[in-house]
Amino acid sequence: MSPEFNLRDVSPEDIAVFFKQQAAPEVFLMTGIQPRDERAFFDHWSKVMSDSTVIVRTITVGDEVAGFTVSFNRIGVREVGYWLGREYWGKGIATAALKEFLLLLIDERPVYARTAKKNTASVRVLEKCGFVVADQAEGFVDESGQPIEGLHMRLDA
Repeated sequence: MSPEFNLRDVSPEDIAVFFKQQAAPEVFLMTGIQPRDERAFFDHWSKVMSDSTVIVRTITVGDEVAGFTVSFNRIGVREVGYWLGREYWGKGIATAALKEFLLLLIDERPVYARTAKKNTASVRVLEKCGFVVADQAEGFVDESGQPIEGLHMRLDA
């Protein structure tokens, strides 16, 4: 049974929630992605929201902002990503939301995603959505700032 969630357009108020979600210390330990400070975060989202090639949706559970899904072009390939606040982890929301979001990209294949290899929950979400490991990815670090292994995953169908 799929969890109850919705995908909708991002509102400015959602971005403030995304900032709080990405700043939680346990998120960095799980994802290997350094949180941005407030200015850098809002500058980044300003660029995201003004880029016509980016597709982004807020994930809601009831009336609450649970996270987002996003698709963008990176070095000539279409990538997807997703983010959930810690309180929504482990409930099947990421998998269900990403599957629905991928329907918006049905005519764009292959699609790629990147994740830290140690983030087994994210790897599993991507696998449940049909992604397979394509190669290694960079850009992930541990709590001391040292690089950790990342995966570049690919969806063909």
